[in-house]
Amino acid sequence: MFCRVKSGGVLGIEGFEVDVEVDIANGLPQFSIVGLGDKAINEARERVRSALKNIGFQLPVKRITVNLSPSHLKKQGTHYDLPIALGILKLSTGIDFPEDYVVLGELSLDGKINPVKGVLPIVLSLRGLGYKRFIVPEGNAKEAGLVKDVEVYGFESLRDVLDFFSGSLSKKPVEVNLEEVFEQNLSFDVDFSEVYGQHQAKRAMEISAAGFHPVLLVGPPGAGKSMLAKRLITIMPPLSFEESVEITRIYSVAGLLSEDKPLITKRPFRNPLTNASDSALVGGGTVPQPGEISLAHRGVLFLDEFPEFSRKAIESLRQPLEDGKVTVSRVGGRITFPAEFLLVVAMNPCACGNYGNPYKACVCTPMQLKAYQSRISGPIMDRIDLKVWVYPVEKEDLLKMSSGESSAQIRQRVVKAVEIQRERFKNSPTKYNSRMTNDQVKKYCEMTQEAKSLLQSAMDRLNLTGRGYMKTLKMARTIADLEGEEKIASHHIAEALQYRINEKAPTL
Repeated sequence: MFCRVKSGGVLGIEGFEVDVEVDIANGLPQFSIVGLGDKAINEARERVRSALKNIGFQLPVKRITVNLSPSHLKKQGTHYDLPIALGILKLSTGIDFPEDYVVLGELSLDGKINPVKGVLPIVLSLRGLGYKRFIVPEGNAKEAGLVKDVEVYGFESLRDVLDFFSGSLSKKPVEVNLEEVFEQNLSFDVDFSEVYGQHQAKRAMEISAAGFHPVLLVGPPGAGKSMLAKRLITIMPPLSFEESVEITRIYSVAGLLSEDKPLITKRPFRNPLTNASDSALVGGGTVPQPGEISLAHRGVLFLDEFPEFSRKAIESLRQPLEDGKVTVSRVGGRITFPAEFLLVVAMNPCACGNYGNPYKACVCTPMQLKAYQSRISGPIMDRIDLKVWVYPVEKEDLLKMSSGESSAQIRQRVVKAVEIQRERFKNSPTKYNSRMTNDQVKKYCEMTQEAKSLLQSAMDRLNLTGRGYMKTLKMARTIADLEGEEKIASHHIAEALQYRINEKAPTL
């Protein structure tokens, strides 16, 4: 006796079709699962056995063979418990169900269905293959229900699934109100109006958000570096539905979605600890999982105390910063994760933290200062567009406690600049000025004669690298977009240049 139940798996953040083939034959009692599954899949035998027993069924005393096809692709996770159980029940008890359902779910020993990782990318991919009906755990129902033009049914137990197929339980497809999900999209717990003083740093954050430019904040402890970084997502443009789904797919694979929050509607803000390894940042593992840079996709990756990260972890950021993606190679193949994140790093200027502090004296020697700052390599520093010194807030500003511009006010300017870029790059994969190719820089960074002269003079005096020259132009383009100017003027170049230079910390 043989039957086939449709299911799915995940490779990276892409889903693929899996046929759960079940065969029951005469012979010595045995329950085997083949098809390149991981340990969790091999343990499905015990979960399925106990789940069936506890809802009133027994495994047939025969030879049971389960094959997960295609056998050349590595399968992982507990997605296949439910389809395996349904296949066995169909062959042993005659319970029938349509073969066009895609079934996903982990079984508890008592027959309950637990949520699994990666449901959204599986549903998206299998919809593209023509599948329209899906059975998933109740905890994944809203996540899967985000996909249009499919019917998603969420169940809490194996018994409910059987009653649904027998007709004794009526169930409607899950419906998700996207407008309701996005209602609180622009609701934040923090705001830029809470930041007193720091006018140059706030201006730098505005430019960063408008053009997706990486930024470095340097200053003594307590100056407000973390406070500024945590508020950056509040001035970034709202996510589109497509961007939200793109981010949600990554979080689904990582198992970071909750039942009450099936869609990521705000730009991510990731703040890993300084002891994070390079694998934790870029992704990895025996079965590759997305790292912090992928979890920060379309959002902010904030690395506080930047020099305290390992040299290997810091250097692992170089290629993703250029490409907007990261490829993890393992024996089983190569998996690419999206990683188009906005990098914000913060650091003290020296080991004691008080170099340049007007209120406290630095006790570091010149050698200690140089050694501390040299923990960050030149190539990484060259990939950071804006370098900003964050001074301690003036006492007068603190005492006045006068609110500056709110995040909503700054976001209005940022959104207008981003709309200009969307129109500019509408026929190109480029989305932001920071991602312009060299040809696009030539085409879109038209300067006035005064601006050209200023930039030429700066190149001679500052010894800008080729990358530094291009980044200065890209920043100037963003500054001009914030002002709604078509041509880059000399004051745009001048402002861009000041963020490439740091007078207080000479090696930066």
